[in-house]
This record gives sequence, C-alpha cells and structure tokens, in this order.
Amino acid sequence: MGCEDPAGEGQRGWEEAPARAEEEPCRLMLSTPSSILQDREIEEVRHPPSAPSKAPVPQLGPQLPPRLTQQPWHLLYSTGRDGFSLQTLYRSGARPDSPALLLIRDTEAQAFGAFSASAIRSSSGFYGTGETFLFSFCPELKVFRWTGKNDFFVKGDVNLLMVGGGSGRFGLWLDGDLHHGGSQPCETFDNETLSHREEFCIQDLEMWGLA
Repeated sequence: MGCEDPAGEGQRGWEEAPARAEEEPCRLMLSTPSSILQDREIEEVRHPPSAPSKAPVPQLGPQLPPRLTQQPWHLLYSTGRDGFSLQTLYRSGARPDSPALLLIRDTEAQAFGAFSASAIRSSSGFYGTGETFLFSFCPELKVFRWTGKNDFFVKGDVNLLMVGGGSGRFGLWLDGDLHHGGSQPCETFDNETLSHREEFCIQDLEMWGLA
C-alpha cells in the first residue's frame, strides 16, 4: 500500500490530525530527544508572525488522549541504549499505570508505531482499550483508530508482540529479538500497511511512558 491515500474519504478507522486549538495546544513533551521522530513531527513549529504562512503539518501530540498531554514522557526503552530484546522491553515498561508510546524506524527510514493506554507487557490474551491506535509517517502523519469490529488491541509473549488483529492479520507485529516485524491491514484499525513493505527490518525502536 505504501503511502497512497485510502480509497474513499470516509474510510473508517483512518483520520488526518484534526486542527489544533491555538489557545490550548496539545503537546507531546519528551524528556529527552527522540532518535526516531523530529520536533516538527511531535509538536507544532511556531513561526514568527512575519514568516510566510504554511499549511499545517499533522503532529502526533494532539492525537493522544487529552488527559495525557502536557505531561513529560520518559524514554523507558530504546534499542540503541538497551539492545534488541522484547523481554527487556517488557521489563523496562513494567509500570502498570503508565500508557506506552511505541516508535519504530525501519531500515528503509520509514517511521511508524503504536499508542497503548495500557503498559506493554507479556500476556496470555489481548488487552487494552479503544484509545489504542496505530500511526505512520509517510511522510506526514496518518492515524488509524479503533473501528469497534473487535477488541484485539495488544498481546505479547516472549516471541511476539502484536497490536491489532483479525482473520490472521496483525496491524503491527514484532518478533522476540526486535530485528524483524510486519504490518498488514487488520479489522481492529482498518489500517494501511504502516511500513513500505508488509515485513520489515527494524533499525531503531523506542518505548516511551509517563513517570
């Protein structure tokens, strides 16, 4: 699917980032710089009044639940710092009350990921809420929200982490060594393939959470 727009303007589960209320901007405040996303992808870049007006670029911050904005997000896990291991990711994110923001960059420089209102952990079944969503930058942000068709939000074990599913297809999956993953259109989010290919190799991965 690549970065082509989905067929039909009313495709369920996908939406462009809504216009932000200027008087109270929703921000994604990271405690340290991300190696995957640039500032312009996280929050609005403010231009001087004298600068030429530019079309708004969708940012990730306004897509989060309002209660989670204006709070600092901390880097719980990164492959660059902690190595490539799904079990280490689970241990690093073992904070039950903290939501999780998963950022991925593959070896083709495509950035994408998932938001979970629940901590990402090993589990025997699917868990999570309808606030869970997938997103991709290709090159601008697209967000794929819950369709209501099923509740296959997040499931993880030592060998596989899955976000979204249905009919044997997963919106996002990562293997146990965090070197390989995949993305397919799934019923949970009616998403496009997040990467340029249905299977990809991971270059960098970060998981962020609230302290």
